Amino acid sequence: MTAAFALTGCGSFIGRSQAKDIAEINVSSPELREGKPLPAEYSCRGGEGSPPLRWSSQPLSEAKSIAIVVDSHTSSDSAVNWVLYNIPATTTELGPNAAADPPDGSGQAKVTGGKAGYEPPCTSPGSYRFTVYTLNGRVDDSKSAELPDILKEIADKTIARGRLTAVDIQ
Repeated sequence: MTAAFALTGCGSFIGRSQAKDIAEINVSSPELREGKPLPAEYSCRGGEGSPPLRWSSQPLSEAKSIAIVVDSHTSSDSAVNWVLYNIPATTTELGPNAAADPPDGSGQAKVTGGKAGYEPPCTSPGSYRFTVYTLNGRVDDSKSAELPDILKEIADKTIARGRLTAVDIQ
C-alpha cells in the first residue's frame, strides 16, 4: 500500500498536467466549511456516510465525467478515504451518503483500508480533503482497478479541479 500512500498526496499527484491548464472548480457543502472541523457524523464516530457535496465550474465542452477523491492527512498517516469516478459530467452535486447509493454508471475504488466506498476519517487532528475533478474521459476500470491505477487515470484525464478541506473532527 506504500505506492497508494505516495500517490495520495493528491495535490502533488492528481490534478497536475504538463500538457494543459487545469480549470478551477468551486466545491461546497451544506455540511462542511473550508478550514473548519469535519462534522463527527461524517467521521468514524458517526453513521451518516459521505457528506453532501456541490460543485460548479465554467462549462467545459470536453467534460466527459466527474471524479471525487477524499483523502486524509495526519501527523502520522495518510489515507485515501473515498474514490468515486465516472459520475455523469452533468452532475453538480451528491446528496448525503452517496457512497451507499452512487450515481448510475459510476464506480468506487478500493481505498487505503481495502474496501470500496466511503471509509470515514478517524484520526484527529488532521486534514480531510474533498477534491472534485472534471475529466475529459471515463475511468477505465475493466482491469484490476487497483487504487494507484485509478488515481493515475484520474490525474491523466483531469481538466478541472477544486477542493474543500476540513481540519480536525468535531
